[in-house]
Amino acid sequence: MDEKWEPADWRVILDNILEMRKNHTAPVDSMGCHMCSDPNANPSDARFQVLVALMLSSQTKDEVTHAAMKKLKSHGCTPGNIKITSKETLGQLIYPVGFWRRKAEYIKKTTDILLQQYGGDIPKTVEGLCKLPGVGPKMAHLCMQVAWGEASGIGVDTHVHRISNRLGWVRKPTKTPEQTRVQLQSWLPKEKWVEVNYILVGFGQEICLPVRPKCSDCLNVNICPYGKKNHQT
Repeated sequence: MDEKWEPADWRVILDNILEMRKNHTAPVDSMGCHMCSDPNANPSDARFQVLVALMLSSQTKDEVTHAAMKKLKSHGCTPGNIKITSKETLGQLIYPVGFWRRKAEYIKKTTDILLQQYGGDIPKTVEGLCKLPGVGPKMAHLCMQVAWGEASGIGVDTHVHRISNRLGWVRKPTKTPEQTRVQLQSWLPKEKWVEVNYILVGFGQEICLPVRPKCSDCLNVNICPYGKKNHQT
């Protein structure tokens, strides 16, 4: 049987990314889903707010999600209040997040499910979360981490997916974030699962950009497969 595969130099690469992230200047640092719930809310309402923030975050910049959550919290972001808020009003509150009409519908349906089946709280399993309208594996794993403090799996968004492929952190190139999650979890120590999303998202927002990444500013330029191939000094 093959020895467990792991990518070359991954610890050095991760340490370098941590060094580049130490100033916490990326949007995710101040406006990520972990910053979107009301610290004074009761625990179940705070968990609901984390879930709503994650539902809003899909294909939406952190700044826009954070602004929408600010409006929602001023309105009253609790299951009971969202239940009596019309879909039209909810849509106005979350605009201009991506696909805001669809997300307003998902949030309304999810709120009804939470009130009917979970006493107004959110599910405590990935499976339960993924059954909610508009919630996929990435959101579910991040929700487990932020809302429940459990490392159920790695939350892989477009940043983590892109960077993992560029760094060669997947054994073979992956086409979907879910494929990337499975490959990352096969070798990355579980104690790193929670932090890796947060670290890579900020790195992807500031340096390892989708288009024209700033390889010349990256400490990994000489050990990253993508950097070595594409960066010209």
